[in-house]
Amino acid sequence: MPRPPPSTARIVLIAVAAEGLLTLMDAIIKALSPRYPTLQIAFLRYGFGLIGAAIYTAWNRPGWPTREATLFNGLRAVLMVFMATTFFFALGRLPLADAIALSFISPALTALLGVLLLGERLDWRVVAALVGGFAGMLLIVGGSLGSAGMSDEILIGAAAVLISAVGYSLSIILLRHRATRDPLSQIVLFQNLGPALILALPALWVWVAPTPRDYALFALLGTLGVAAHTMLAHAFARIEAARLAPVGYVTLVWGVLFGFLFFAEVPGLATLAGAALIILTMILSQRR
Repeated sequence: MPRPPPSTARIVLIAVAAEGLLTLMDAIIKALSPRYPTLQIAFLRYGFGLIGAAIYTAWNRPGWPTREATLFNGLRAVLMVFMATTFFFALGRLPLADAIALSFISPALTALLGVLLLGERLDWRVVAALVGGFAGMLLIVGGSLGSAGMSDEILIGAAAVLISAVGYSLSIILLRHRATRDPLSQIVLFQNLGPALILALPALWVWVAPTPRDYALFALLGTLGVAAHTMLAHAFARIEAARLAPVGYVTLVWGVLFGFLFFAEVPGLATLAGAALIILTMILSQRR
């Protein structure tokens, strides 16, 4: 007798939990960033993640990937490196909630990339999402600049988040494309193996010897990353990306929580207002 399909509520809860794990990972990275170079943090995150991904793959035995799967997942691995290093860099320069709120422009960028890469129709919804997203981003950055005395670090961090958002949007499009075709264990393995190989030499160039305690934190980063991305791939394989994308907005709640608990950060009114503007325009743009 076939199993009944999982409920939408259950899939959404899995995605919400996955976003929480990823935000916790970001908080740990923010704590490590003053002590280690960004390239080393990214390498160790994916290096330790590769251990968990290899165990998961060996357990599931998905078989050898096809040539097409290797090509697309390899391209996504390059995007993961691009996305992760720029966002990890930003975490060392911005409050956690600010960095997450700025990343909310990614759904609007995903819609734009859908028009440019997939030939989707450019209508007022996409334009509204883009305009609202950039307006919200400027509001957040303006508030942070005002409170930080026009710090260059804020501008550099905001630019890094924007660059990371482009990489994330491209990565989500590829994830949705492959999640319905490739075994989840294969996707997770490529997602950790590729970045670990790409980052190995650059990380050795800037290497700083970690303490035993920090090695444990890096191992935790890898575990959190594998668990969260496996959960997200599971969710995207069962629900359309457009329906699941708004779940990403819950990361602001996680970001405010972890930012307060770990760094005593309280988001300002500009951050909350900018995030609300981005979320509102994105929700309105998705209405039919």
